[in-house]
Amino acid sequence: MTTLPLIDDYRRLFLNDVPLLDVRAPVEYTKGAFPLAENHPLMNDSERHEIGIEYTQVGHDAAVELGEELVSDAVREQRISAWKTFIEAHPDGALYCFRGGMRSKISQQWIHDATGIAYPRIEGGYKALRSFLIEEIEAATNEVNTIVIGGRTGVGKTILLQQLSNSIDLEGLARHRGSAFGHYALPQPTQIDFENALSIALLKHRAKGNPPLIIEDEGRNIGSLHILQNLFDRFKSGKFIILDATLDERIANTRLEYIDAALQEYQGIHGDSEGFERWAGYLLGSLGRIRKRLGDVRHGEIHEQLSNAIEKQRRTTETQQHDSWISTLLTDYYDPMYDYQLAKKQKNIVFTGDAQALKAWLQQVD
Repeated sequence: MTTLPLIDDYRRLFLNDVPLLDVRAPVEYTKGAFPLAENHPLMNDSERHEIGIEYTQVGHDAAVELGEELVSDAVREQRISAWKTFIEAHPDGALYCFRGGMRSKISQQWIHDATGIAYPRIEGGYKALRSFLIEEIEAATNEVNTIVIGGRTGVGKTILLQQLSNSIDLEGLARHRGSAFGHYALPQPTQIDFENALSIALLKHRAKGNPPLIIEDEGRNIGSLHILQNLFDRFKSGKFIILDATLDERIANTRLEYIDAALQEYQGIHGDSEGFERWAGYLLGSLGRIRKRLGDVRHGEIHEQLSNAIEKQRRTTETQQHDSWISTLLTDYYDPMYDYQLAKKQKNIVFTGDAQALKAWLQQVD
């Protein structure tokens, strides 16, 4: 029998963005996976459940026998076909199951028997990869030094981050903008998926020589997700800089992100008509979440402004009318909260300026 390849260099897998074929059951994949992994299971959820019961009640041999019965020739061909499609698209990839045991060995052997391709299997499987990434987060907690960018809502912190090579967009990884209006059209990842993606981003950053890591000023919670406490404390220990922008620039940035880009995202997923309605519902629902803080009178005024802007956009596609409610929300709601939080950080601020000034300052920082 041919000896099939085994991979145990987890660092290389993540640094090189190696595509991963996940042959675990869908329920396992949903609980936690990696950014470049695709799920094409050896067994579906019900098959895995039945075989697990057989293993517990009767034993290993009986479970294997049941597996061969459940995954019949026709089913086997379907699953091999899915793997072949993945391998053709990703000949440089590797496969894994939960512990790197029987399921991934069977999958690897079936692939070889059907195609002659010796597709690599990851030793230790998902569990070993996950343990590696947890250890990498712990290492990063002791090693990274940060520069934290703060600034009022709408100044363009995320826009600036995306122009910098030594940055990590925490909100992007969490798929949440960190506010009442923070939801994306797609749901947030699981906590495990977020930690995996963040660990990989930190691994790549440290592999570049561990220069100062530039991040946005975030709370520990980003939507329903959270940053591990020790890592969050390390992030917050860095230098603090402030990004400034005019009110007109802030309104334009906010319109671009929450009106133009958000609508495009919703319509890309749900189509033009349904996407528009879901996007409008998202805006009105987000405003409703801060009704108590705004007070009924102010909430009613902004709700009317927003509703009118949505209706005009529905009729004409024009978005400028959104500037009215955006301006009100920025100056009357977000700015007072920001001023309160900033007062606590004054002693830690080392630089303040617009985007051009911050980029020039960052180029001089070692």
